Amino acid sequence: MKIFTSAQIHELDKYTIENEPIKSIDLMERAAKTLTNAIVMRWSAAVPVVVFAGPGNNGGDALAVARLLQDQGYRVQTFLFNVTGHLSDDCRENCRRLKEKKGSQLTEVTQEFDPPQLGSGMLVVDGLFGSGLNKPLTGGFASLVKYVNASSAEVVSIDLPSGLMTEDNTYNVSANIVRATLTLTLGQMKLCMLFAENQKFVGEVRVLNIGLSKEGIDKLDAHYTMLEENDVRSCLLRRDAFSHKGTMGNALLIAGSYGMAGAAVLAAQACLRSGVGKVTVHSPKKNVIVLQTAVPEAVLQIDREETTFSEAVDTEDFQAVGIGPGLGTTEQTSIAMIAQLRRTQCPLVCDADAINMLANHHAWIQQLPKDIILTPHPGEFDRLEGHSSDSYERLSKARDLAQRLQAYVILKGHCTALCCPDGHIVFNTTGNAGMATAGSGDVLTGILTALLARGYAHRDACIVGMYLHGLAGDMAARELGEESLIASDIIRFLPRAFKRLND
Repeated sequence: MKIFTSAQIHELDKYTIENEPIKSIDLMERAAKTLTNAIVMRWSAAVPVVVFAGPGNNGGDALAVARLLQDQGYRVQTFLFNVTGHLSDDCRENCRRLKEKKGSQLTEVTQEFDPPQLGSGMLVVDGLFGSGLNKPLTGGFASLVKYVNASSAEVVSIDLPSGLMTEDNTYNVSANIVRATLTLTLGQMKLCMLFAENQKFVGEVRVLNIGLSKEGIDKLDAHYTMLEENDVRSCLLRRDAFSHKGTMGNALLIAGSYGMAGAAVLAAQACLRSGVGKVTVHSPKKNVIVLQTAVPEAVLQIDREETTFSEAVDTEDFQAVGIGPGLGTTEQTSIAMIAQLRRTQCPLVCDADAINMLANHHAWIQQLPKDIILTPHPGEFDRLEGHSSDSYERLSKARDLAQRLQAYVILKGHCTALCCPDGHIVFNTTGNAGMATAGSGDVLTGILTALLARGYAHRDACIVGMYLHGLAGDMAARELGEESLIASDIIRFLPRAFKRLND
């Protein structure tokens, strides 16, 4: 699924109007019917409704929704804010239609505004501003937003909560953004909805299909997309009936310092569960008993040091290397780590402490091999590339880093983002809050390393890996609940996740 910018959304509307063909007012009516149906499914006609409509097309949608709700027996009080004396054509037409409706309660606000009482058991339909907004709300509109947010009424926002901009809200004023109970967004998800700090504004999100031109969607070149299961299925490699462990790839994991053997265990178990023929784990001497007991299927390559990774190793016999989980960040390990990255010729996954060591030795970043996969969480990324004030800024930096290094950056989070060397960003759609637990990242490293060793291209390995990781987590959460989910549960459900994708 493509994610469009505000300019592209306008372009798609225009394309639909010109090529369906359909009049813009009729497209608005179609959207309003879909919006109304969604509201009717959630709130009964016994709930008093207050509609706030702005002067643009978002306001036109709201006015049409007010009329359609009234048709279905709802008590609707509508306020149209026309403080500049200029309404969009479709907003003006829907204002006329609502005025002609018998029993309608429409107040057109041009100067003074006497706000209605808002309380518990009421519904506010927020149609002030949508995806066309390009600056923070101020003045009377900001005051109205604060009034709505201070009330105990539930709020349904049309397309976007008013005051929230479609992409970049770095310099927005959070107090001047509507906090919706439900956001009914039109056509596609908006980029801002994928960022953690905007959750408090958008509430629950539902994407409504309003029949925008499929041809227009196909023609628009989106910089952002959201993964769908069929995208992942199309990337899967099939297992040949005559396969043996020598043809299914040999993966090397360099993981675990003394006291952090668990990170190596989790990465190795996940790697083994992800289809690779053979897994070798390089770890310090003191981790041997733990690893041989916990992961008997793995081959051990024992470091000469008792407690740390101390020296780069030969990788000629391996098809992929994963490095970082639980390694620690001592100076000796740091030197060994960068030496390992320099000498490794096969595909690489760099995670956890490997990223932290790069952050401690920033000049080394330019020495990273092309196509390396970096898997930072937000804290690790900020240590690597500097503090970001919000998710949009962090994502922009991650995209720049991927392009600069010609690398793949998997920025982990609720909507994990894969930043590709060509500047494209793919958002994952699986995973849940139960996966916010120590070791989840080590599991992802194991999965990715296995897929690379198995023969997946870098981009396909990232797409399949992050989707599988989240899907296994979702399956675990459904059976165990989010609160009690731990990283090893994700590994336990990996077979079911693979099976679902292969069925």
